[in-house]
Amino acid sequence: MNVPAFSALVRKDLRLFFGDQRALLLSFAAPIAVASFFGFLFGGQSGKTEASPIDIRVVDEDGSETSKQIVDSLALDKAIAMKPASKADARETVAKGKAVVAVLIPRGFGDAAAKAFFSTGQKPQVELLYDPSHSAELAMIRGILTEHVMQAVSKDVFSPTGGRRNLQHWLASVDQDETLNPEDKGALRDMLKSVDRWFAQTENKSEMRGVGGLKMPYDVKEEPVTAGGQIKYNGYAHSFGGMGIQFMLFMAIDAGIAVLTQRARGFWKRYRAAPLSKSTLLAARALSTGLIAFLILVAGFAFARIVFGVRITGSFVGFLGICVASSLMASSFGLMIAALGKTPEATRGLAIFATLIMVMLGGAWVPAFLFPSWLQKLTLFIPTRWAVDGLDAMTWRGLGVADAVGPMAALVAFALLFSGLAVARFRWDG
Repeated sequence: MNVPAFSALVRKDLRLFFGDQRALLLSFAAPIAVASFFGFLFGGQSGKTEASPIDIRVVDEDGSETSKQIVDSLALDKAIAMKPASKADARETVAKGKAVVAVLIPRGFGDAAAKAFFSTGQKPQVELLYDPSHSAELAMIRGILTEHVMQAVSKDVFSPTGGRRNLQHWLASVDQDETLNPEDKGALRDMLKSVDRWFAQTENKSEMRGVGGLKMPYDVKEEPVTAGGQIKYNGYAHSFGGMGIQFMLFMAIDAGIAVLTQRARGFWKRYRAAPLSKSTLLAARALSTGLIAFLILVAGFAFARIVFGVRITGSFVGFLGICVASSLMASSFGLMIAALGKTPEATRGLAIFATLIMVMLGGAWVPAFLFPSWLQKLTLFIPTRWAVDGLDAMTWRGLGVADAVGPMAALVAFALLFSGLAVARFRWDG
């Protein structure tokens, strides 16, 4: 290899890149700005986001003591922002996207729910009107509503006044149930009558007037787990890794398009006429692109360290290895675009589309664990998945250098694949 010529080619590419203010702005400032925004969404430095309460409407057509307790307890729940509404207003509010869910409590709900508490008969129906674009929030509202309804209904069922009223209904149900044999009917009747007598004795006692309903029978202790006991999750670490990978690939696209443009103008024919081998020319372009990609990634994490406190809590050697391997993958991707593309105009759109798909499936925008299991397995064949997971492992997960070996090997394998295709398919003429 002609080392002086190789070095001159690399220096030339670097001078051209750093002399282009647009390229500098797009390659360095844009990923920092976008990563900062995504990092804030992912929880920032604390690792926790103050989730906005879910906006819901509640229509109480029952007006019973039970339904009023449900509405009052929903109003105190910090996870939701509840407003009472009429049925027409609730439907219109959800239809216009101003509320996520509307809860409709029908007439007779309190009495029917109490009677159905220990019964297998027909149960009252609560209607949920929801915005179809917020199906995840619907599941949350369903769980929250269950807790508050159970507490209000059970409070009525187990209070002396409500309990005696419901016992009469259950006694009548036992007498009318033809599936029970006489012995079982008698046992159930005796038990219910004993409970009724106990309610009668305690109905006027002050300690029983404020009886509460069923509540959650356990508390939850939450503990975030990383490789190090004192390591805290920093949402900016993931976002700067993901956005760094995305914008280094965008830079590689620009480098590949530049090669296509130069080839169309006949520059590569002139390069070929010089005493330079094909491998020297392509290797020089790959090295210059790889160096710029490495700088984009490292500069982003340097900014994140200074401004947002992002730390390399795992192996620093492993982190540098992931950065180098990712840069090689990006530079070889740019060369492959130059080799397979025909015209700059047609190639740019396809390359950007392919890059966005890789970035999206690689977990750069949102963590890959949110994907369905089958899609998580499929993304193992995408280089960005290995890059993002490797950077996560070395930053906020706090893993050692051994955990960087797998992602590095995968990224180098993709780099070799892309480079092989580039060398085999590269054309010197336009």
